[in-house]
Amino acid sequence: MSSDNQWSAEEDEGQLSRLIRKSRDCPFVPVGIAGFVSVVSYGLYKLKYRRDQKVSIHLIHMRVAAQGFVVGAVTLGVLYSMYKDHIRPRFFSESKK
Repeated sequence: MSSDNQWSAEEDEGQLSRLIRKSRDCPFVPVGIAGFVSVVSYGLYKLKYRRDQKVSIHLIHMRVAAQGFVVGAVTLGVLYSMYKDHIRPRFFSESKK
């Protein structure tokens, strides 16, 4: 068997080390996670004081707000990576010539 197909303990990374690696690759991943957790926490806190609103309606609004925050963070991450990979090298490499 070749060494490429063999499993090693170094390849098996934990969830925390994977999250740290992903946050270095895409810095908006932790922003999306933090925003999602904060929106859900706020929504659960407000669930206690919802007055005459149905629980299902409140949960739908909370889900839409949390998903909107995550989609916004992903969009900002994509725009940042496009800037970093395509726009910044084009303008800064030509000015040095």
